[in-house]
Amino acid sequence: MALSDFDLVLFGGGGDLSMRKLIPALYARHRAGDLPPSAQIICVGRHPWTDKEFVEELNQNARPNISEKTFMQEAWNAFCACVRYVSLDATDAATYDPLIDLLRHDQDMTRVFYLAMSPSLFASICKNLHQRGLVTDSSRVVLEKPLGRDLASAKQINLEVGKVFKESQIFRIDHYLGKEAVQNLLALRFGNVLFEPLWRREWISDVQITIAEELGVGNRMGYYETSGALRDMLQNHLLQLLCITAMEPPLSVTPDAVRDEKLKVLHSLKPFTPTTLARNVVRGQYRAGHVEGKPVPAYRAENSANPDSTTETFVAVKAEIDTWRWAGVPFYLRTGKRMADQLAEIVVRFKSIPHSIFAQSNSSFQPNCLVIRLQPDDGLQLNLMAKTPGDGMRLKPVELELDFAETFKTPRMDAYERLLLDVLRGHLTLFMRADELEAAWEWVEPILRHWEQEGNEPIPYTSGSWGPAAASALIGRDGLQWREEALPE
Repeated sequence: MALSDFDLVLFGGGGDLSMRKLIPALYARHRAGDLPPSAQIICVGRHPWTDKEFVEELNQNARPNISEKTFMQEAWNAFCACVRYVSLDATDAATYDPLIDLLRHDQDMTRVFYLAMSPSLFASICKNLHQRGLVTDSSRVVLEKPLGRDLASAKQINLEVGKVFKESQIFRIDHYLGKEAVQNLLALRFGNVLFEPLWRREWISDVQITIAEELGVGNRMGYYETSGALRDMLQNHLLQLLCITAMEPPLSVTPDAVRDEKLKVLHSLKPFTPTTLARNVVRGQYRAGHVEGKPVPAYRAENSANPDSTTETFVAVKAEIDTWRWAGVPFYLRTGKRMADQLAEIVVRFKSIPHSIFAQSNSSFQPNCLVIRLQPDDGLQLNLMAKTPGDGMRLKPVELELDFAETFKTPRMDAYERLLLDVLRGHLTLFMRADELEAAWEWVEPILRHWEQEGNEPIPYTSGSWGPAAASALIGRDGLQWREEALPE
């Protein structure tokens, strides 16, 4: 589907997210021929750069984030020619004149305001855009996470932005929903008849969703110290992956059909009680250790502003969904920094065989697992038991693997590339609705309040490990193991 002409206004255009992700994604789509030749990308910031000076900033800070395989100097020069820079104070409507001068005043042209800034500025930016008459019926606004610190602040953001933009104009972005493997999870579930009869409590033992990072906080300490793993990852990325895994088949892939089903999952999550908050939630913070053979410091050693910080860098939660399909099936969610490996995956583990007819005990049979890998390489893996070659009937685990990059030779599209195209096309399916955001916060907020009231420090774990031992105990109480612990050595 060809894109119509547009003006894209990128607030925070000189910031880290823009340089690492957004500018490289827009360049990739420009190089692929997806962006109209007359499209205009306006980067907004407070620094008084000229267009030429800003292109130098792009060369220094955005260009290194584009792979050598996809970089072409001629294409980069053509892309930079589409980029303009505007210096203004986002909180002061009186300074918006340079932006007004650059925008094309065609009421029917797509106009996107991408707010890659602190959520505390969302309300004032939207108010100022409205005050200066820049919001048209063809305008859209993109909101980057974190969308609030709790339920009240999320509701306030929805309220203030909703005063200026209709819900159909608001794109709350979660880049995990743009990943190819997440799209393939929808295809796997609803484009094939094979798994649907098995996708339920009668056949599934448990579901594990992991987002693990080898990196520490790095240059995001200022943000991370006030956020932590729960706000940064669990409330959005992990819960969105849970929703897509657990939702009922929607009537279609239209935005509200999909988002209605995800909302039902969030509403079906069993609320926490004081007992389950203490028993089913683990938080940790990394200490010094080794990652990829190199020594790395503790979180507190990196945090010069608060060396006694209690911000969590790891969280693991056991969730339960009260529906006919999922009653009794535990969903284990975990995320952490400075972990043993860099991966994001969904593991659907099926129940064990009820009885072995072979000369092997049941305990030697690994349960069948479906592994949906999101990173570092996206693909699918199905674990089965098969006979080993030779005389006798001896079974061992084997893997059927689908590597998307190997199977589909076409160039891969980054998550931000796909989501930016969806914004420009007005496709809302992969973006959170206001009621989804609030339902997610409603389920997560008791964890935050429990931590505040108890005042306990996070459990320390060694960098380069899989997190605190308490996370293994969390799943071990149910007679289960995290996938990497269950794999044969």
